[in-house]
Amino acid sequence: MTASHRIGDQRPAGARPHHDEAPSSSIADPERARLADSKVDWKLWGPYVSERAWGTVREDYSEDGEAWDHTVHDHARSKVYRWNEDGLGGVCDAQQRLCLAFAFWNGEDPILKERIFGLNGNEGNHGEDAKEYWWYLDSTPTHSWMRWRYVYPQRAFPYGELVAENGRRGRHDPEFELLDTGVFDDDRYWEITADYAKQTPEDLVVRLTIRNAGPETATLHVLPTLWFRNTWAWGLDDRRPSISLTSGSLEARHHSLGTMILDGEGNPTPLFCNNESNTSRLWGVDGDPYPKDGIGDHVVHGAATVDPERRGTKAALHYVVEVAPGESTEIRLRLGRDGNTTPDSWSDADAVLGLRQDEADRFYATLLPPDIEHEQAMIARQALAGMLWSKQFYHFDVERWLDGDPAGSTPPASRLTGRNAAWRHLNNADVISMPDKWEYPWYAAWDLAFHCVALAEVDAQFAKEQLVLLCREWYMHPDGQLPAYEWAFGDVNPPVHAWAALRVFEADGSRDFAFLERVLHKLLLNFTWWVNRKDQEGNNVFEGGFLGLDNIGPIDRSSGLPGNARLEQSDGTAWMAMYCLNLLEIALALAEHDRTYEDLATKFFEHFTYIASAMDRCGLWDESDGFYYDVLHVTGEPAVPLRIRSMVGLLPLAATATLSGAALARLPDFAAHFQWFLDNKPQHAANVVHSQGEGLDGWLLSIVSPERLPRMLDTMFDEHEFLSAHGLRSLAKSHLDAPFVLELGGSRASIGYEPGASSSGLFGGNSNWRGPIWFPLNHLLIEALRRFGAHLPDTFTVAYPSGSERSVPLGVTADDLSARLVSLFTDDVDGNRPMFGDAVRFQNDPRWHDQLLFPEFFDGDTGAGLGASHQTGWTGLVAKLIIDAAARVD
Repeated sequence: MTASHRIGDQRPAGARPHHDEAPSSSIADPERARLADSKVDWKLWGPYVSERAWGTVREDYSEDGEAWDHTVHDHARSKVYRWNEDGLGGVCDAQQRLCLAFAFWNGEDPILKERIFGLNGNEGNHGEDAKEYWWYLDSTPTHSWMRWRYVYPQRAFPYGELVAENGRRGRHDPEFELLDTGVFDDDRYWEITADYAKQTPEDLVVRLTIRNAGPETATLHVLPTLWFRNTWAWGLDDRRPSISLTSGSLEARHHSLGTMILDGEGNPTPLFCNNESNTSRLWGVDGDPYPKDGIGDHVVHGAATVDPERRGTKAALHYVVEVAPGESTEIRLRLGRDGNTTPDSWSDADAVLGLRQDEADRFYATLLPPDIEHEQAMIARQALAGMLWSKQFYHFDVERWLDGDPAGSTPPASRLTGRNAAWRHLNNADVISMPDKWEYPWYAAWDLAFHCVALAEVDAQFAKEQLVLLCREWYMHPDGQLPAYEWAFGDVNPPVHAWAALRVFEADGSRDFAFLERVLHKLLLNFTWWVNRKDQEGNNVFEGGFLGLDNIGPIDRSSGLPGNARLEQSDGTAWMAMYCLNLLEIALALAEHDRTYEDLATKFFEHFTYIASAMDRCGLWDESDGFYYDVLHVTGEPAVPLRIRSMVGLLPLAATATLSGAALARLPDFAAHFQWFLDNKPQHAANVVHSQGEGLDGWLLSIVSPERLPRMLDTMFDEHEFLSAHGLRSLAKSHLDAPFVLELGGSRASIGYEPGASSSGLFGGNSNWRGPIWFPLNHLLIEALRRFGAHLPDTFTVAYPSGSERSVPLGVTADDLSARLVSLFTDDVDGNRPMFGDAVRFQNDPRWHDQLLFPEFFDGDTGAGLGASHQTGWTGLVAKLIIDAAARVD
């Protein structure tokens, strides 16, 4: 295999086209044509392979429900998975029958590198934590073009050191990362780039570019691996697919998928085993002589664990490449229906790769204005690429999991009353947008809503399908609750589904009323569940449960409070008020085409006013402080406001909508009842229905009145409270010197400002709302500021930042907050990206500096990225902020 410098000539993902190839409106956009083609399924194959199946609830068959400990990383290479697969840079069909991913061996490691390594939730000092570096650099919505990059040390991977050192460190210590081990010193690593291009929906061309970054010639074993997900070992379907060697190619035959063939350039050695557990290694019982880890044991240890007959259900093409320092080599592959190669097939493959990359550039050029800054275009494109790469085939039949498989052992009796026992109806087998395919390789209801708002910028149809999917009968509980996440489907996520449906509807041109109607009917069931289950006193104030702000208070709101204590939540109630307004807006949009929805609009308008009035009646608004707080009720004692300056108190700002005079004129029945309500229910309407003033059209519906708004914004825009250089903190910085302390039931709980990782494990894992910056709520508050600003008169201005002499309209504050969030990813005056923090390699190495990560949250003081490193899901909203900002400039 010859060396190549071709990688240096490739444009990085997000780069603007050269001036002589700039797309124009007269040039067709093939990717958009593929998206619009309802006759051909261009999404049949995609990056739907997870990066971690071990340690998940689905694979937990233990008695104690400790999923992290039942199937660990050390078992992953040897134990067949029941529900899904994992791999490096992998693709599969939409039903995950057949998978293709990559494995590597540097000649030093004790095992083949087949999956991302990380610490489980009990090993990391801040919870679960991936300990490798990889990037999703590019993708089109149909996955006609994709790019993935991974760096693999040439020294032995320090598995033991990472586990031991992180185990030694406490929650107050920083995490010990792979770069900290020194394994990348002297640039002794491989940079591996996988480019995928589809010639047809079922013909994928793959180019692996392998660069030796080190100072010496080095050897790497490269194993593109093809395997079938095991569907035959559970006593449900004994039809067994097969992979065999045919004319030098891997021929995969499946009863429903048909035949797919993997060709590899050159003369690799084909190796075969079976996707079956290594029972001897795991349990000391004889089993398949060529098990799941057979290829790895053969390559690394020379074991006779590959089938000499060259057949099985898992196979690899084994390449051994030697690359000089600083040089690159390429391996080209082809997976498709026609595996017959010709002398010109690999030059044809290059043409397909080049064409699809150019088409991807053309697609993003129509999305990102031509005058947008190169750096921001790169950020937006990589953010969207990460979201598109984070689609995953998610398979989980809870009833089957609870009862066990015919061919398996009987599950422990504790399972029938344990985790998710009340969700027997849930049966998922779909491609779903994941928060993160390693740390969160399962969907989460409220995360998904934010994903869809950003994904709608590139693929509105997929976003709509995702929102509808989560409301389907085999997802939504019969009582109307949406499934939260697999660790506890019955937990409570904020009700943002209606908000997301509206934003996706608008992004798609506000014309798909069938989608809006379909999702509304399902959300009516969910709304009823909320009202019946989370309003214990029937007073329109909501309490209890995980509402996305679990770590922002002194007590765990998902657990029962001591004695007869009850916590009425400012954010829980505001979420429901916002839900009412979202459903009101949906009903009004549908009423323009079907007048029967006017009645529904009236219902949600009234319900909103009752909730907003209840917030005042129950004391959630504190007049002396000009802020909203949770209120603690203990039988026989006065109600106690929990005076914590947090996002809990800012969230009422998000419950905001407008009613135009024109809309009221078009809907006379609703308009008549609206006026009747103003005249006859002033005790409910007065505080939440606000006129723009004389000569101005329409009404503002908001919990926060124009009179209260300046007081709240004075706190929100205070740099000693919420406003940071990179967005709004979740907890006011003033709590650094003045922690809040709560005495309850003989126990004492406190909360203080923590800008980064939480020092408390009370709320689990690496989650922390006690100061850091999170994109989702920042996004909602920016949107709220724009709504207030569009309705209030031009004379309404605020000091920004608070205490300064600069007084600006609310639209300017929204623009600036958006820019502050984007600045987390852009170079500062010293050429550093704040989100990389003190990671010297990322800040100073040009090969790493433009390869972005999209962390779960960010340090409230420095902006350093924290939590899950690839949570492009909601942090991918940065792409929408960039796109929206460019549109406003235009």
